[in-house]
Amino acid sequence: MAEKVVYSATGRRKASVARVRMMPGDGKITVNDRPLTEYFGLKTLELIINQPLEVTDTKGKYDIIANVFGGGFSGQAGAVRHGISRALLKIDADFRASLKKAGLLTRDPRAKERRKYGLKKARKASQYSKR
Repeated sequence: MAEKVVYSATGRRKASVARVRMMPGDGKITVNDRPLTEYFGLKTLELIINQPLEVTDTKGKYDIIANVFGGGFSGQAGAVRHGISRALLKIDADFRASLKKAGLLTRDPRAKERRKYGLKKARKASQYSKR
């Protein structure tokens, strides 16, 4: 019996990290041991996750298992998308041009800015008092 080939990659966005494993299958996507629709619930987040599969015409060809932690749902969806894109590169290097053109290989560096001393938040100062 031949072993199934497993392609794994890591995706990141904001404070979220996703470990993604892809293997040939019928297109089932599982996130943290739950189906994609049950875990995220929002249609927009599902569209974000399916983006790399649609760009490369591989929707329904691979089963995807993702473990994701940290951040919120939006950041987690972005991390899974990044991980899927990187795993697709390992499957076929010819996908690079289409994925890069769609901007799916770039890690979104935006994150919460750290709080500075003397301020209430990262940039919000306390209200000026004349008297």
